[in-house]
Amino acid sequence: MRLRCAVLDDFQNAATTAADWSPLHDRVEVVAHDEHFATEDALAEALADADIVVTLRERVAFPASLLDRLPRLKLLIASGMRNSVIDHAAARANGVTVCGTESSSTPPVELTWALLLGLARGIVQENNSLRAGGPWQSTVGADLHGRRLGLLGLGKIGSRVAQVGLAFGMEVTAWSRNLTKERADEVGVALAPSKEDLLSTADFVSVHLALSDRTRGLLGTRELSLLKPTAYLVNTSRAAIVDQDALLTALHEGRFAGAGVDVFDTEPLPATHPMRTAPRLLATPHLGYVSRANYARYYGQAVEDIEAYLTGAPIRLLG
Repeated sequence: MRLRCAVLDDFQNAATTAADWSPLHDRVEVVAHDEHFATEDALAEALADADIVVTLRERVAFPASLLDRLPRLKLLIASGMRNSVIDHAAARANGVTVCGTESSSTPPVELTWALLLGLARGIVQENNSLRAGGPWQSTVGADLHGRRLGLLGLGKIGSRVAQVGLAFGMEVTAWSRNLTKERADEVGVALAPSKEDLLSTADFVSVHLALSDRTRGLLGTRELSLLKPTAYLVNTSRAAIVDQDALLTALHEGRFAGAGVDVFDTEPLPATHPMRTAPRLLATPHLGYVSRANYARYYGQAVEDIEAYLTGAPIRLLG
């Protein structure tokens, strides 16, 4: 009897075509789910007969309470090599091997600039107006050349965003708690003396920090109030780094020019979530990692992980 592999959140029905699953056909049956299971009960029912589960990023939590309800589960594969929503101790206690895949930093860099440019030039508003027969030109674009880009975080993604900003002729500054002048110099950007200085002087602020106890709620009401009235905020990192209630209030009150957001406190967003109708917001449904090349990597390496597990070969372990 073949093992059963469940692929979660395959919204685009891409999992089985993005990679070659044929090496597993005689041993593994792949069942891709294109709907999101929003409750633990629904998830437990859907995965009751799964021996293997492939999950994308950190959208679906696997706490002990869920893992205890999945006695058949033996292998859990998450895209990326870091996952904070899997209870690794509970997985070990239930005999579940947890592994991951590589993930490219290129797609989130590119989406960051798609959001930033979309905001700066009013792309969505102008496109909608043009298609609806509305006024010919209704916005005045914000310039990038000569303006200041402030980066919260200068890791793999932040440093690549910085290089694009420099190519646009922007003045780029960066800040994080552990960022050194040597690292900033290496990337070719200025080290902001403080978070507050970065926020109050930047024309565009982009978030590229990992979520931790130190960065959760890093941008709250006080921090958002420091932004210029003409500034834009972009977050393609983690929603919880920016206080969501404070962000909504700031957008409704027009405290700064607008925000581009790809990450949310609940994903997928409920139909009535206030982020869906917030003004001055350019929002995308967590597309940062969603690209053909990245999907080929995720699902291709998921196949490799399953093969390694079945044959006893070295595997990309998480946790």
